[in-house]
Amino acid sequence: MSEKKLPHDHGQPTAHYADHMPTPEGFAAVSQVFRLLDDPNRCRIFWLLCHCEECVVNISAMVEMSSPAVSHHLKLLRSGGLIVSRREGKEVYYRAADTETAALLHRAIEQVVDLTCPKE
Repeated sequence: MSEKKLPHDHGQPTAHYADHMPTPEGFAAVSQVFRLLDDPNRCRIFWLLCHCEECVVNISAMVEMSSPAVSHHLKLLRSGGLIVSRREGKEVYYRAADTETAALLHRAIEQVVDLTCPKE
């Protein structure tokens, strides 16, 4: 593939990146993953499930939200592939998916929280 010629030549080889840029569909997929964590409560629930496996009632108690609200967030996280569930009798348990994407987002959350939270 030949390098694109940019309208302004600033003496930097930036046109190379335009030739190797992922597709718009690739960026749409990335945006969709980040959209899953655009709610602070959903982010908290995901972080929690990276550390333990829990049912809706216990998650609700830990994040101080109603069970229906937590269920809504869990549905979005599960449909996005960030968490998985398993049924044991009448109870459903949730945990973070064992995927590279979930692990990467978990590490990112912990690093951003560490960088932005005031130290005591």
